[in-house]
Amino acid sequence: MSRRVLVIDDEQSILHTLEGILRDEGWEVALAESGEQGLEAIEGQDPDLLLLDVWLPGIDGIETLERVKGRYPDLPVVLMSGHGTIETAVRATKLGAFDFIEKPLNLDKVLLVLDNALKASRLVQENRYWRDRVGRSQNMVGQSAAMAELLEQIRVVAPTRASALITGENGTGKELVARAIHSGSKRAQGPFVEVNCAAIPEELIESELFGHEKGSFTGAAARRRGKFDLAHEGTLFLDEIGDMSLKTQAKILRVLQEMRFERVGGSRTHEVDVRVIAATNKELEGEIRAGHFREDLYFRLNVVPFVVPPLRERRDDIPRLMEHFIAQYCAEENRAPVAVGPGVIEVLQAYPWPGNVRELKNVTERMVILCSGDVLGVDGVPQAIRSASVAAVAAAGAEPEETDLKEARRSFERRFIQHHLQRAGGNVSHTAEAIGMDKSSLYKKIKELEIETGEA
Repeated sequence: MSRRVLVIDDEQSILHTLEGILRDEGWEVALAESGEQGLEAIEGQDPDLLLLDVWLPGIDGIETLERVKGRYPDLPVVLMSGHGTIETAVRATKLGAFDFIEKPLNLDKVLLVLDNALKASRLVQENRYWRDRVGRSQNMVGQSAAMAELLEQIRVVAPTRASALITGENGTGKELVARAIHSGSKRAQGPFVEVNCAAIPEELIESELFGHEKGSFTGAAARRRGKFDLAHEGTLFLDEIGDMSLKTQAKILRVLQEMRFERVGGSRTHEVDVRVIAATNKELEGEIRAGHFREDLYFRLNVVPFVVPPLRERRDDIPRLMEHFIAQYCAEENRAPVAVGPGVIEVLQAYPWPGNVRELKNVTERMVILCSGDVLGVDGVPQAIRSASVAAVAAAGAEPEETDLKEARRSFERRFIQHHLQRAGGNVSHTAEAIGMDKSSLYKKIKELEIETGEA
């Protein structure tokens, strides 16, 4: 890991002293005696850090800083001066200086400040790298009618301040929808903070959300900021909100109404500016009737509802999704890409995908891992999926009358739903539960396929 520093100062004694100390500490050191020389040296030396004196012949340190930040905004700069004033320090900070050191120099402090500046710079670069990588790897993929409708809804709603409730089965990509809303919002440069409400024990959820003061409970050895605090001026994503207790729901509702909270064990009120997006795989209307979810919180969250379709309702997206997962996996593993052979897509499109897009991703990666050539064949599709696909085709009839694949799938889906409706006595809720489908999605499918349910 490189540690290159460029020191710009017009005093030879300071240059030589800093050069010796920094080299002893493992730094690669370049020297310049003026701002003009320093700007030229940056081009050739490509330093990781700049140590810059304020008082220089020619262009002074403040003007040099301004030019450096104009050309190299990510290069950390530490200023030093023997005639420092508060005004100079404030101006330097506004121009982007990392820190300001007074002369005569305390060499221990110089080394500490330079180390901190380098660490902070690399943290920013790492954060940007992972943000870019997450953005590339978590794009929403699909051109089906269902996905086009969802993407258009995201485009319209994202720039607003409205809260949103995302519903859908496990594995459909509810988090991707939340991230897409955040990315398209005016808060895109702010934090995106996720909380999995189902994964946090009840006794810790309040501390996780609101933070706690030192000594507020056993194990609270220090003050800790909560997720609401961390999401200030950004987006807070409450995943699996349906698993949150009524007690915590009441506190969440209060924060949403007032945008203020107290840490566990504290009395000070903290104000926040947070956009809340929630998600669940549960039918919250039923949870409300059962007394498990607060109706007022539901209405507060459900300002704009988003329904993420299951994969079986967007089978036309399977080819593009496979292509995306193959490219992503091969890039991560640094291996040559593979092609999808004849018949593979047809087999996968006949499968009902109870695990949705997440299951397709896992299956695709498994096929790529086990593929010995450069083409994925039908024999590489897991046996369980091939068997289920054959059964689905058989259920639709050994020799279907339809010649179009899309119409054949429509015909099979109609017979499949009719069969399970009949077994459930026409009860749509029971049918949805039996076939692992969201009730609202099933109603939509019944209407689309013109199926008579017998319900009034």
